[in-house]
Amino acid sequence: MDTARLSRFVGDLWDEEIVPQLVEYIRIPNKSPMFDRDWVKHGHMDAAVKLLESWARSKLDQLPGATLEVVRLEGRTPLIFIDVPGHGDDTVMLYGHLDKQPEMTGWSEGLGPWTPVIKGDRLYGRGGADDGYAMFGSLAALLALREQGIAHARCVIMIEACEESGSYDLPYYVDHLADRIGSPSLVVCLDSGCGNYDQLWLTTSLRGLTGGNLTVQVLQEGVHSGDASGVVPSSFRILRELLSRLEDPATGQIRPKELYVEIPPQRIEQARHSADVLGEEIFNKFPWVEGMQPVTRDLAELVLNRTWRPQLAVTGVGGIPALDSAGNVLRPCTAVKLSLRVPPTLSGEEAGEFVKQLLEKDPPYGAKVTFELEKDGSGWNAPQLSPWLEQAVAEASEHFFGAPATYMGEGGSIPFMGMLGEKFPQAQFLITGVLGPYSNAHGPNEFLHIPTGKKVSMVVAEVIARQHQQGAGA
Repeated sequence: MDTARLSRFVGDLWDEEIVPQLVEYIRIPNKSPMFDRDWVKHGHMDAAVKLLESWARSKLDQLPGATLEVVRLEGRTPLIFIDVPGHGDDTVMLYGHLDKQPEMTGWSEGLGPWTPVIKGDRLYGRGGADDGYAMFGSLAALLALREQGIAHARCVIMIEACEESGSYDLPYYVDHLADRIGSPSLVVCLDSGCGNYDQLWLTTSLRGLTGGNLTVQVLQEGVHSGDASGVVPSSFRILRELLSRLEDPATGQIRPKELYVEIPPQRIEQARHSADVLGEEIFNKFPWVEGMQPVTRDLAELVLNRTWRPQLAVTGVGGIPALDSAGNVLRPCTAVKLSLRVPPTLSGEEAGEFVKQLLEKDPPYGAKVTFELEKDGSGWNAPQLSPWLEQAVAEASEHFFGAPATYMGEGGSIPFMGMLGEKFPQAQFLITGVLGPYSNAHGPNEFLHIPTGKKVSMVVAEVIARQHQQGAGA
């Protein structure tokens, strides 16, 4: 492989075609079904699918024998399935998604979720980095190999439209397409993060996720607070008490031991190494208010907190009026949306049922307490890398980043990885991504770091080429 030639090819393709396509993709408000119940009626998901499909079809003549189908199962989000023939009997799967998180407030002036803006190396807007670039990056890698006549295994690309809602549609597509997928020996996922933009980062684990809506109701309707306070228990106070069953309000630590696992020694050592590489950038990357501090100054502990330990976030509130509409009323109910990240090897479904029982049992004062589970997804812990893949990753990182590859768990969730790990226990996994410092996926000012997107595409190309070479005995 001529790595300089590959770099030029991928870089030019990104500059001339992929970045302009991503600009148009960001304009589409194709929110994941959990955040847009009328997604079919609104048509934004279909518009995003059409955009990706059109560009991919324009490249199929450069990949002889390649086929593309938009698969649509009744009542489910669509899925793009691309099959690129290769050499030998092996299969590589490349995965990504095209659905997006909701808008979120707090975008800087001139920026917005559906307003693509390029500033220097950054493309701002919702979904470019999470994870609209994945299909483009995957095809760029294969096109670069074909441009040099470099052999590779058969590759299937799957781009789903339900990931941000927990990938609840994906198992049906995996079963539906099982015969066409085959048994991949290498899975490439471009939906993860990176500790910095200076080297390749491989994701070694992903946390699971459970959560839903916790509601505390004390009255049929709101009443005068001067009449009821001191007589009727506050729904807000009861909710605080219930949350304290789950989370220590002073430290943020999750209290039940049932929500922890023993962290493998290798992952602890990798966390320490990542902490040494990143230093205080582990927490400096966040937009702190003046005077704020992280939960600890032990950097390795911070890495483990966000990758292997359960953590709670309250992501939404109901039953509470805005400040300028808040009268002196003792409100009838308070509700919050909970997002609980759970360790990679803990069942998300079992964790969700445990939390439901914990919160609903013996409600204070006999209040009406319900915890409606919305999502559950188990995490994933990577199998040990084969020697060939470890070497390929190391060399590719040096070739295109000029620095060693680094390994670290991620705090987010990609339910598909756990599913594939169970279905294909012998497969190797290359999980990486472009979500690095300040990229702020799901939040305001989300951006794609364009140079990292290019380099990740180059790495994927080299690893896929090496995968075929080692299988062929080269």
